[in-house]
Amino acid sequence: MNDPYMPERERMVAHQLESRGIRDPRILEAFRRVPRHEFVPADLVSKAYTDNPLPIGERQTISQPFMVAVMTQLAEIEPGQKVLELGTGSGYQTAIIAELGAVVYSVERIPELQHSAAERLARLGYSDVQLMVANGTLGWPEHAPYDAIIVTAGAPDVPQPLLDQLAVGGRLVIPVEEDLAQVLLVVRRTPEGFEYRRGERCTFVPLIGEHGWKNS
Repeated sequence: MNDPYMPERERMVAHQLESRGIRDPRILEAFRRVPRHEFVPADLVSKAYTDNPLPIGERQTISQPFMVAVMTQLAEIEPGQKVLELGTGSGYQTAIIAELGAVVYSVERIPELQHSAAERLARLGYSDVQLMVANGTLGWPEHAPYDAIIVTAGAPDVPQPLLDQLAVGGRLVIPVEEDLAQVLLVVRRTPEGFEYRRGERCTFVPLIGEHGWKNS
């Protein structure tokens, strides 16, 4: 089936991802396959493959493609692994994770976004992901432990429930506030405890909830 947006996705992958150090061929292929224009509002379809985050309503955004790729690469997701995503939003990152062959559980606190993401993902064939409306800072303990956890909102610190739900060997990727800015933090659980590694600076909407920011 002819896809008129395929050339735009190819350019996005080449100029926004590969040129900036995204090397995992599985991730690059996932970005080629997922139709990003389906995950943005109708009036922003022409900007779907630009190098920017875009508003999706409810004061939330779909992240810049490069940032989605960075977080996905840092999570080191392998086929068959169990992944928790906090902040479903439009469902774009959810689809990318699913394309990598992971079992995806995704939590969104805003019902309207969760409902539209569920419809969109089902329509595009991502029927195996499990979605829930809930306070993301509490994770999804019923399905823990997780091999990877990706948080798509900025937190004041790492929520303890997420550390508790991380499998030994698992990776947690989360934006946290540091010196009045945000930085990506990668937390790896080892048999002895947790290892922390700081990545690049970033900008995300706030993570609201019991173990995040208290209000929006």
